[in-house]
Amino acid sequence: MESLPKLKVGQVGVERFGAHRRHTMRATGLFDLVAVHDYVSENMAKAAEEESAASCETYEELLDFPGLEGIVISTGAKFHAEQAIAAAERGLHVFVEKPLCSTPEEMHALLECQKRAGVVIGVGHGDHSASGVARTIKRLIESGELGEIAAVEATTAHNGGKLMASTEWRADPAKNPGGMLFQCGVHSLHELMFYFGALKEIGCFMRYDVHTSATADVAVCLLHFSSGLVGTLNAYHVTPYRHTLNVLGTQANLYRRNQYFEEGLHLDMQVTHFDGKHEPLIPVPLDEGGLPHGEVRSWFNGIRQGTPVYPNLRDGARAVAAVFAADDSAKQGGAPVAVPDELA
Repeated sequence: MESLPKLKVGQVGVERFGAHRRHTMRATGLFDLVAVHDYVSENMAKAAEEESAASCETYEELLDFPGLEGIVISTGAKFHAEQAIAAAERGLHVFVEKPLCSTPEEMHALLECQKRAGVVIGVGHGDHSASGVARTIKRLIESGELGEIAAVEATTAHNGGKLMASTEWRADPAKNPGGMLFQCGVHSLHELMFYFGALKEIGCFMRYDVHTSATADVAVCLLHFSSGLVGTLNAYHVTPYRHTLNVLGTQANLYRRNQYFEEGLHLDMQVTHFDGKHEPLIPVPLDEGGLPHGEVRSWFNGIRQGTPVYPNLRDGARAVAAVFAADDSAKQGGAPVAVPDELA
C-alpha cells in the first residue's frame, strides 16, 4: 500500500516533555515538524535546529505558518484549552498533552469547539490498546480467568510536589486541582476506564498540610464505576516514586507494579487456593504490543484515514472530569460527587 504523506505540524512547548514528544513524532516517521514556538528563546532555537524547523516568535505566528495542518501542544495544562481552541478555530487539527485542561469550564469549551470546528483532536494519554501490558490485563479481566472482579486498587506517587517553585502553575490549586491526582492520577483514571468503563461517581479526601505548596499533597479516592465495580485511587505528591495497580478477583489477583521508573512494568498473578495453601506470585507473560507511540499514530491515522482516534478529546475529558469531581468531593468533606453522564 502506498504510504500516506507526512503530516505538517507545528509545536508549542518544545523542551522537557515537549522534547519527548518531538522524539515520539520523529520515531514514527509520520510527521514533518516544520515550525516551533516556545516562550524560552534558547529552547526554541535548540528545537528549531534539531528539527530543521522554523522558529516563530509568537503562538499566533505559529498558527499562521504556511501549509500547517496540525498543532502539537506540549505546554503546561493551564495553557492547553486556550491554545487548543485557538488552533481548532483556525481549522488546524490538534494534539494536546494530558491533563487536557484545568477547569470544567475549559473542558466544556473544548468539547463545544470541536463540534463547531470539526477537527481531529488527540490527547497525550497512553494508547492502552497498543500496550502489551494493558492488553494482557484487559484480556485476563474479560476472559474470566480472574473470576468476578471484586475491586481495583491503584496508587500513583512521586515527590514532585516538594520540588515545585511557588511561582509555577503547578503550585496554583486553581490550575492544578488535586495536585498529583491532576498531574498523574489522570493517567490512572484513563487506564482504569480502559479496563472497566465509565466512572459513575467519586469520593475523595485530600491533605494540603504535608508540604508547603498550596496544591493537594495527598488525595485518597473511592471510585464507583457505572458497572457497579468499586475501587480506590491514591495519589501522593510528596513521597518516593511508586505506581501500582491491583485487580482483585474471586479466582485470582493481578498485580502490576512500576516501583522504579527505569525498571519498567511487572505483572504478576496470585491464584486463590481454598485449602489454606500458600498462594505465591506467578509472573504473567505479556501479550504482544502494537507499534510504539500509539497515541500520535492514532491521531495521524484519524486525520489521514478517518479512523477512530484513541485517546481522543472525550477520553481526555473523562479523565479530568473525574479529577474535578474528586476536587469537589474533597471540598465537601469527602461526599461522593457524580461524574458527568455526557462524558461516559
